[in-house]
Amino acid sequence: MNSYMNKWATLGLILLLSACKSISISTDKPLKEMPPDFEAYADTTNIANLSWREYFGDTTLVRLIEQAITDNPDLSIAQQRIEMARADVTFTKGMLLPVVDAAGFAGQARTAEFSVNWAGNEGGQFLSGDPLRPAYTDYFIGLQSSWEADVWGKLKNRKKAALSRFYASSEGRNWVVSNLVADMALTYYELLSLDENLEIIRETILLQENALEVVRAQKEAGKANKLAVEQFETQLLSLKGLEKETLQEITVVEYRLNLLMGHYPKAIQRNSFAFEDSVALSVLPGVSSQLLVNRPDIRQAELDLMATKADVKAARAAFYPSLGITAGFGYNAFQPQFLFRSPESIAYNVFGNITAPLFNRSAIKAEFNFNKANQVEAFYNYQKTLLEAYSEVSLEIRNIRNLQERYELKSSEVDVLTSSIDTSSDLFSTGRASYLEVLITQQNALQSSLELIDVREQLYYSKVKLYKALGGGWR
Repeated sequence: MNSYMNKWATLGLILLLSACKSISISTDKPLKEMPPDFEAYADTTNIANLSWREYFGDTTLVRLIEQAITDNPDLSIAQQRIEMARADVTFTKGMLLPVVDAAGFAGQARTAEFSVNWAGNEGGQFLSGDPLRPAYTDYFIGLQSSWEADVWGKLKNRKKAALSRFYASSEGRNWVVSNLVADMALTYYELLSLDENLEIIRETILLQENALEVVRAQKEAGKANKLAVEQFETQLLSLKGLEKETLQEITVVEYRLNLLMGHYPKAIQRNSFAFEDSVALSVLPGVSSQLLVNRPDIRQAELDLMATKADVKAARAAFYPSLGITAGFGYNAFQPQFLFRSPESIAYNVFGNITAPLFNRSAIKAEFNFNKANQVEAFYNYQKTLLEAYSEVSLEIRNIRNLQERYELKSSEVDVLTSSIDTSSDLFSTGRASYLEVLITQQNALQSSLELIDVREQLYYSKVKLYKALGGGWR
């Protein structure tokens, strides 16, 4: 007996050693550390901790964003990814538990009389006294169960991977919300900027029309020639063309806003006073370590990395012997009237089995190597996400600083050129300035005003981009 047991123990050890050969899972790589702060900002006060309603403040923009969060198609798709991941978690949890099925069958068979299975049964009879025949019927109804003992943690690690991916899908939805809020704000400010451009253009058109009337009057009086009138008319036509172009751009931006909100094209309400002349931005980025908590894409990349690590462990466990248990219990009889007799028709079985891959393990090795490579890819993706996040914040901080300086200079330039329009008009009326000087002054003033609006728009863009880069917008 002991000799018999020793043989089985030796066989089991051989199976285990052969299964465990050459399956190292060491794939960890050093992570590049982020600098501790942004541009010498060491204060932990962080604008990302503000809700987007509080950060933007404009009630019109807030209402539009609320509509987008409710109806945006991409956000609805992200929600369904969460539901799929949730279902996968439920599936992997179920794999850890025994499977119990209700089963039943009825059939007829005939055993060949010259077969080994029939030999020796001639003249036999059932417990009921019925004779045994080569042709017989058989009926069963009961329960059947199977269960794989998770000795090496294969199923447990699959559950961990599914759970990590579920949390990653939730973070993915948060990142979609953050991007949606930022896109809505950026597009809204673009629309306000175009409104400002249109207003400036129309004011310039009025000035040009008045100037054209003056030139025509001077031509009638012999103080100006036809060329001057044509130059003013050409400039007026150019401005009206620019007005139409701006109106088309407004239509396109309104279309994009409607698309983000999941609506068909319609006019967008906006608060023109939100695009005020003075733009003062508070740059409160906090410290770089807060990105790990505030940015959903970083947390998503981290959870994806955790999932791939669990996948590797589960793939490694496939090399080890697996232990399974199957069992059945029910009623079995050759005639329906005997099926539910107890204890004569009661049947049950319990079997235990152990299997281990020995030869032709290429499929298992391929899956293991695939998961190892997938883990390394997830690591690099996590490193890349950290690098991009820090770089985005650092870039926007510098951008805001430069834009604020540009805005101050451009504002002074606009003030000077706006004043020069009145000066050139007065001089032209008294004959001390040419019509070309008036045209050039108006063109320069218009161009400078449009550039000022563009710088102001870029400042608002940086305000939104910095907020998103720091991880704001999803709360």
